[in-house]
Amino acid sequence: MSARYRGWMPTRLLRDDAIQPTEYRRWAEAEKRFARRERDARILADLLATVPREGLRVPVLLGVSDLDHRVYVSDGHHRAVALRTLRAPRFPFEWCWLRAYSVETGREPFPYHLLGLPGPATA
Repeated sequence: MSARYRGWMPTRLLRDDAIQPTEYRRWAEAEKRFARRERDARILADLLATVPREGLRVPVLLGVSDLDHRVYVSDGHHRAVALRTLRAPRFPFEWCWLRAYSVETGREPFPYHLLGLPGPATA
């Protein structure tokens, strides 16, 4: 069995019309909630302090819907907000298919064409 696919994605794609949050309708809603809630604010503050020094320890998990081929942050909303805030040029990711009744780990290259990107060599 092959390993999980890991790649790099431009952080500029973490926006409402490209890589969307799953738990929130818009990225601004996630940012407001994280600022309001003490636990979320602590997590975000830690990421804002450590990511510039150490990079992202855990990749963001992107999910691709098999129904409409939209791309979502499946796991890593705090990391994504920190990356957006820091204006990081790119971020590491892994991906999965979001199927109707299951989640399937992405082992083949991410379908970059869904985001209008040519592929991993230039993403």
